[in-house]
Amino acid sequence: MKTHGEMEAAVSDGIRRFEQGYMGRGPRGIHTHLFGDLLVVRLTGVLTSAEQHLAQTQPAEKGRDLIKQVRTHLVENARPILEAVFHEAAGVRVVSLHYDISTVTGEEIIVATLSESPACRETKVR
Repeated sequence: MKTHGEMEAAVSDGIRRFEQGYMGRGPRGIHTHLFGDLLVVRLTGVLTSAEQHLAQTQPAEKGRDLIKQVRTHLVENARPILEAVFHEAAGVRVVSLHYDISTVTGEEIIVATLSESPACRETKVR
């Protein structure tokens, strides 16, 4: 049985591998937070140079919308992979998955609702 921190680290590692393998490059930073049955993953520095350029073109809304549509579609298609990453790390089933990306900050958020709060072992105090 993993500690709370080990579960968060396992999710971060799995998401990093997913981003590198499926999306083609990894994020600059990744932070995972487990709150009961809610798992929040925040990735920074995810936009490619081409996406950054597209987000800055005129009209900006069109570039932003294209990036969001493509990224959202990719994540939806990869949902079974992401669910497997979360299940392997936390040992519980994913009920719902939510995703968004900011084309301004290059930040990506993945939120998963789990079927229950994962069982964790206590961290040993030294």
